[in-house]
Amino acid sequence: MLRNPAPSPRRTALPVALLLLALACPAHAHAAHGEAAGFATGFGHPWSGWDHILAMIAVGLWGAQLRAPAVWVLPVAFPLVMAIGGFLGLIGAPLPGTEIGIALSAILLGGMVAFEARPPLWIAAVLVGIFGLFHGHAHGTELPEGQNGLLYSLGFVIATGCLHGVGIAIGLIHKWKGGRISLRGAGIAISLAGFWFAKEALA
Repeated sequence: MLRNPAPSPRRTALPVALLLLALACPAHAHAAHGEAAGFATGFGHPWSGWDHILAMIAVGLWGAQLRAPAVWVLPVAFPLVMAIGGFLGLIGAPLPGTEIGIALSAILLGGMVAFEARPPLWIAAVLVGIFGLFHGHAHGTELPEGQNGLLYSLGFVIATGCLHGVGIAIGLIHKWKGGRISLRGAGIAISLAGFWFAKEALA
């Protein structure tokens, strides 16, 4: 079980995570007005495909189900490892099965939400991190020619944090019985979408 018996971390972790995400999201507007085309492109990239969107929202949903400390550990673990994957993609290092890994992330993360799975925190963080590696590699390999790789990477990491924040915000309905049922239904939908992504990747 990932429940924390101490009440104070549970009350503070979610507001802190949402505050950080709220501060991060407006950074896009500031950078887009400057010369950081790479940042703007990187920020927009995770929003361009449902495979990325659903998996990243699922991380937030699962974290919300598990509550503190998972509600902030998982949304931190994913972009941290994703940044490593992005670097590998930027330098051209191969990562076999990237598209299948992305599809599996939607299948398994959606399944975790659907079944309200409660593994030990370290297992949940490792699972999320592995999927972050695949997503990051996909982002890194798609850096447009002539754009700043560092700003591009910063953009897609911040966008990922925003998507996790969306999942966490939606996951707040978990406190109600009807909300818990709705979240499990959303997990099923995400998992089914993952099977579609896998079919497309194997086509």
